[in-house]
Amino acid sequence: MGLFDNFNINASGLTAQRYRMDVIAQNVANANTTRTEDGTPYVRKVVTFEEKNGKGIGSFNTIFGRAASRWKGHGVKVSGTYEDKSTEGNMVYDPSHPDADENGYVTYPNVNIITEMTNLIDASRSYEANATAFNASKSIAQQGLTMGQ
Repeated sequence: MGLFDNFNINASGLTAQRYRMDVIAQNVANANTTRTEDGTPYVRKVVTFEEKNGKGIGSFNTIFGRAASRWKGHGVKVSGTYEDKSTEGNMVYDPSHPDADENGYVTYPNVNIITEMTNLIDASRSYEANATAFNASKSIAQQGLTMGQ
């Protein structure tokens, strides 16, 4: 593992958690959006991650090198953002609302503020852990540079 591999791993974690916090903020901002451009209520978005390793078919040397360093870290990347279709929206009786159906019920987004805030705390702590690890790697590199003086 090279000197800058640690920086790349920590930076990928910082980027991924920052994106996750942005999606959570979008969910919270749209918690009461009953009509989007397509006329339906807002649907909660969820971010998924996967290991960043660039797997693919290659030469024998490439495949052997991957097998030999299979415990080497590669970082994380956002594998996708999908809409949470498994959770139902909240039905609230409000016949005066412009988006109410014929029975007087309004379908609100499937965003639970408590869940979103818990996820935001988790993403924030993960971001802080990556920042701390990045600073530790930087400190180790600086110590290594000063040893030769």
